[in-house]
Amino acid sequence: MRFSVLSLIGHDPHPLTGELPSPADRFEEVIATAAVAEELGFDSYSVGERHAGAFLSSSPSVVLGAIAARTRTIRLLTGVTVVAILDPVRVAEDFATLDQISRGRIELVVGKGAEAGHFDLFGLDEERQWDLQKEKYELLRKLWTEEGVDWEGEFRPPLKNVTTVPRPYDGLPRIWHGSATSLNSPELAAKHGDPLFTANAIQPREAYAKLIAHYRERFEAYGHDPADARVAAGSGGLLIADSSQAAVEQYKELYEARVRQTFKPHLAGKAGYNTPFRTIEDAIAGGPQLIGSPQQIIDKILGWHTVYRHDLQSITVDGFGLSRPEQLETLQRFAEEIAPVVRREAPSTLWQGVSGLMHCSAR
Repeated sequence: MRFSVLSLIGHDPHPLTGELPSPADRFEEVIATAAVAEELGFDSYSVGERHAGAFLSSSPSVVLGAIAARTRTIRLLTGVTVVAILDPVRVAEDFATLDQISRGRIELVVGKGAEAGHFDLFGLDEERQWDLQKEKYELLRKLWTEEGVDWEGEFRPPLKNVTTVPRPYDGLPRIWHGSATSLNSPELAAKHGDPLFTANAIQPREAYAKLIAHYRERFEAYGHDPADARVAAGSGGLLIADSSQAAVEQYKELYEARVRQTFKPHLAGKAGYNTPFRTIEDAIAGGPQLIGSPQQIIDKILGWHTVYRHDLQSITVDGFGLSRPEQLETLQRFAEEIAPVVRREAPSTLWQGVSGLMHCSAR
């Protein structure tokens, strides 16, 4: 198993105290955390993209550029690049530039986005979101694999003999497809032989297992070797305590206040937006949140692996309102007490042989 740290760069007031850091301080926190994640042996760091709501992640390529300058080996992912609303030429240019600056450490996770509102912001029809996603992704892929591109589609002007520059550092960067609720992303990933990154953040495990099963079935149906089907999984936040009882005592008020704070009443009943695990006890028992003792968290991740057979597990430490020292302590405990066990019990060949990567189990 490989491990990634994800930040959506949320910018809500603290759910209990109401404190709100400045945007500059919040960016510094995310960039510095990426450097610590590298020191602790995490394999990758991901920055999300949101254009609506209480987030500061509208320009992930800029943030990843700052992270690239402060790190040497950790892989840099997006989570997700909302390609459905973007110009694929601009995406190709921005992330190839980052790929060169980081010397080949960039990987994209593309998706249509999980925040309502960004289609209107960019003057696009949300009813066409999957058509937008498919066309724009396939153009991006073409721009990164071919030179002198001639292309014509529905959602942007035609291209004639276009070669985007710079070119990627060492061929086509790996592109994952983010999947939260729809079979469309797993289908597109399977068609192109790409890996799947399932959100695994809000719904019960069975919902994500359905998406992954569809992906693996269609991956083989498109003629790809099933052994090449890579899967990653997110999680609904990480809170580590010495025991389950201690986790409840320490985090119950914080967790449940955060759930209330992020509830979206206009999206009630729509899958993928509001967690059904509204108490911390429910979240520990069956939710995609990683809350409890190290052994509980190990057992939950390995339980997911039994069903998902995933290669990469993503965690988030800045989603509940932990202080900066608490976030770093949580990362360290995960690196020292959880990651080595899961790596041993669920080995993966993802990124095997990548020069310079450190692993918690080798430290």
